[in-house]
Amino acid sequence: MTKEVMVTIAGLQTVGEESEDQDAIELVHVGEYYKKNGTHYILFDEMMEGMTEPVRNIIKIKDRGLEIRKKGPVAAHMVFEEGSSRQSIYQVPYGSFQVETSTTSVRVAEDEEGLEVLIAYQLAVNGKHCADCDIRVFIQPREQFCLD
Repeated sequence: MTKEVMVTIAGLQTVGEESEDQDAIELVHVGEYYKKNGTHYILFDEMMEGMTEPVRNIIKIKDRGLEIRKKGPVAAHMVFEEGSSRQSIYQVPYGSFQVETSTTSVRVAEDEEGLEVLIAYQLAVNGKHCADCDIRVFIQPREQFCLD
């Protein structure tokens, strides 16, 4: 894969017992890609609403897991490994909170089209279950990316 890539992150959060309240989001960023010692690295900057400086995102993808680090006005280190629960502190300019992710599945697929990771997990904030989440991270060479 080329160094310059398009990073598409699509997520679905289901809140509540009846699965009626769902929030979907999709973000697309230009990023940098490299692979070292069997681990995929993706770096990109993200401008978040209400912030004057970008948040630097570093994603590490291995066979059975994904790790996200955010640096800048938002700071976090989240790890998604199948069958594990991880706690971290998520810092924003207004304060911080504890986040726990309990990952039920991680699927990584790589081919000539790109790299895709599918993650299912439960999200708890400050000890309280908030949502069941599904995330799709898709990395593809920038020259293959086209807008419909």
